[in-house]
Amino acid sequence: MDSDTKSDFDNEVDSKESAFYLDAAKYWEQVPPTVDGMLGGLSSISDIDLKGSQRFLNSIYQLVECPGKERALDGGAGIGRITQGFLMKNFPVVDLVEQDRHFLEEAKKSLKPTNHRGQFFNIGLQKFTPETCVYDIMWVQWVLGHLTDEDLISFLKRCKLGLKPRGLIVLKENLTSSGEVEMDNTDSSVTRPHALLVELIKKAGLRVIKEQKQQRFPSDLYEVRMFAIQPV
Repeated sequence: MDSDTKSDFDNEVDSKESAFYLDAAKYWEQVPPTVDGMLGGLSSISDIDLKGSQRFLNSIYQLVECPGKERALDGGAGIGRITQGFLMKNFPVVDLVEQDRHFLEEAKKSLKPTNHRGQFFNIGLQKFTPETCVYDIMWVQWVLGHLTDEDLISFLKRCKLGLKPRGLIVLKENLTSSGEVEMDNTDSSVTRPHALLVELIKKAGLRVIKEQKQQRFPSDLYEVRMFAIQPV
């Protein structure tokens, strides 16, 4: 491939990636800042989801080399559903990262009457760089489908730098059963198969130390699994 052809190819790839992120941003701008909006009309599963997450976190703290319990990050935090419903019950400080401004404003409003302590970062995960060595747990749920494979690897590499010693990243994601990547053009996201997600985790220099399926979700939804991962 000559330099001109390569440049045209790179520009085409960049253009497709930009459209992927812009289309997602436009979709979420139209979504109401409610639990139902965050869960695509499935607010009925929120309590089941939060309880499943708590059980998984409890199991992490049964490990010999378990993380501390001082500070967590909620990645792709939306309106703070996970922060308020689960993370604040386990960590005195929880930072929120969310690219949609009106979601983050709703999170600030709903958390104001609580004892929440933590920062709010209005930025997409593809651009977010955490402070070095501050987080015991970085919880990233139902948002990785909005990152390209390359940006997902880069994001996880940056997350490694944000972890304290013994700190862990937890990913909670939908997975396809087809073995293929499935595209949702409505919200401009992808759902990956298990093997691909694990491969991307490894490419970022991390390894899965604990994995669990979310139980009691409706059978017509994607399988959801939680992965506790740490630097290799």
